[in-house]
Amino acid sequence: MRNHLRTYMLLAGLTALFVGAGYLIGGPGGMAVALLMAAGMNLVGYWNADRIVLSMYRAQPVDETSPEPLIRNYVADVHELAARAGLPRPRVYVIDQEQPNAFATGRNPEHAAVAATRGLLQMLDRREIRGVMAHELTHVRNHDTLTMTITATLAGAISALANFAMFFGGRDRDRPGGLIGTIVLALLAPIAAALVQMAISRAREYEADRGGAEISGDPEALAAALQKIEAYARGGLRNYDAERNPATSHLFIINPLAGGIGDNLFSTHPATPNRVAALMQLAGKAGRAPAATAVPTTDEGRGPWGSSERRGPWG
Repeated sequence: MRNHLRTYMLLAGLTALFVGAGYLIGGPGGMAVALLMAAGMNLVGYWNADRIVLSMYRAQPVDETSPEPLIRNYVADVHELAARAGLPRPRVYVIDQEQPNAFATGRNPEHAAVAATRGLLQMLDRREIRGVMAHELTHVRNHDTLTMTITATLAGAISALANFAMFFGGRDRDRPGGLIGTIVLALLAPIAAALVQMAISRAREYEADRGGAEISGDPEALAAALQKIEAYARGGLRNYDAERNPATSHLFIINPLAGGIGDNLFSTHPATPNRVAALMQLAGKAGRAPAATAVPTTDEGRGPWGSSERRGPWG
């Protein structure tokens, strides 16, 4: 509840910042134009956010008819976890990237999609993959995907307004704020918007970790997955699509561009050690789920992904 209240307060602050930026640029008329522009951007984002993000990362849809056992098991686990969470079955995608990561998108649970990279499906065991996907499904259940779309849209609109003010606003010194207001807006508004966007993302990640642990029944597996994903992100395995689209980095379970070590103002995600500590506290309260019953066995005679048997490359 506290994280939800914090999110609403930050969204209100971001909206107020946007309205104020419009007023400084053009007074009441500028504010009205800015609001209309933001409404249009949010409308487009609301209906097309999932398709836009999935196309950015060239995600490919997969289902239970895939010839690859790993993908069939991945899809089956997503469907089973969605049922546990009381959600409709989301569309399931795979991103052809080595760096392990995952995200969820969509305007509501009925139009949701989850995506995992090939690296994640190869490098984590099945318990850990289930923990990651339960985390992403919690984002869907909590409507975080829509919240983060709105914040990203507003933050981008504020930055666009600041650039407009810098290049065109200084010619009119009689408008609200004058030249000094233009300079302050151009310098500080994008920073403030980014900070609010990051704060909302951090609050949502803690809540999704907790919900994911409850859905999967295995907080330790999610904790282990977070540590592995961050280790790869910090180890130099680059995510070129994320570098081209840094505004989407907050969608992933771990920042693909590797953030700082603490829950600081400039991080899109909480520090992984803090997230792991919170999950281990949950594990201590709930007790550890037995590994033998944490996941079903795979098909075609293979053992669970978490066994000592090493998996080969895709296909």
